[in-house]
Amino acid sequence: MPTPQEQLNDLLITTAKQNASDLHLAVGRRPTLRVDGVLVPIQKEPQLTREAVEGVISALITPEQKKVFLEKKQLDFAYSFEDKARFRVNVYFQRGYMSASLRLIPARIRTVEELNLAPILHEFPKLSQGFVLIVGPAGHGKSTTLAAMLDEVNHNRTDHIVTIEDPIEYIFTQDRCIVSQREVGADALSFHSALRTVLRQDPDVIMIGEMRDTISIATAMTAAETGHLVFSTLHTNSASQTIDRVIDSFPAEQQGQIVSQLASTLVGIISQRLIPRLSGGRIPALEIMITNPAVRNLIRERKIYQIDLVIETSLQEGMLTMNRSLANLVKTKEISLENAELYSPNPAELRILLERM
Repeated sequence: MPTPQEQLNDLLITTAKQNASDLHLAVGRRPTLRVDGVLVPIQKEPQLTREAVEGVISALITPEQKKVFLEKKQLDFAYSFEDKARFRVNVYFQRGYMSASLRLIPARIRTVEELNLAPILHEFPKLSQGFVLIVGPAGHGKSTTLAAMLDEVNHNRTDHIVTIEDPIEYIFTQDRCIVSQREVGADALSFHSALRTVLRQDPDVIMIGEMRDTISIATAMTAAETGHLVFSTLHTNSASQTIDRVIDSFPAEQQGQIVSQLASTLVGIISQRLIPRLSGGRIPALEIMITNPAVRNLIRERKIYQIDLVIETSLQEGMLTMNRSLANLVKTKEISLENAELYSPNPAELRILLERM
């Protein structure tokens, strides 16, 4: 009978070998992997008992973490496995049982080219200041894209990069830059206290793991306004929806100031989806908005609904609509038409676009 630690190690090795993005542990189910976006039970493993799940979770967390977990009923943290891989872990309760979700974080940070991202993404790490947002649903590669762009800064500039993460995901190997990675809980008491002091740490580039609330958004825009390059992520579906979300997260009396700040600081929004590839694996489809004078004016005038048209008519500037990105992937036989339509914001428009190509 393997010990909980041996069982945990075996599951983590299986996750890495199967090239899975996630591992799920729940009572009454076999351990389950997410491979290319699809949940796949590990057939060689038995259904998990309450004792088995509690044992594996106890092997994952320290006694101090267990105390916090039992108090708060959930816990986020990072787990390093024998210097081979890192996992972003969330342990939680459901129907009174302990459960866990583990996201595999590759040890090596891949480049824009290796991730099949658009070459225009090389331009954002060259900027001296501004606010860049990577958006999309959970599990669609936002953190991976963000890490690729930050690592370009690390290799090509002599700057101080400060990251605020909960928990730390990718570990950066310092090159030309000093990289200070701050983990909420371990290196800062709270997300807000880390944000409050970030400008005192003489940063050139700031990465805020996730835009959580008005404080994080306001801090990011103030930092961008005062000469810093700021990267962050948000769970939204498109550039126009992101701008609306940012503005609407503030009370009505503050929105005028926020609109003005956003128009002057925002330099780009990258929205991404990972689409199942015909040859196996997944490939990103992107919407790319670059803040040109037309976009700035639309933000100032609160005509956000017109931004999609600017993206569509600004291909020569490196902008890209999600439908055009999907159409290109169908045309080059990377993805199926069915999957393109499934992820398209407007399938009818996508079909017209494909007929014209």
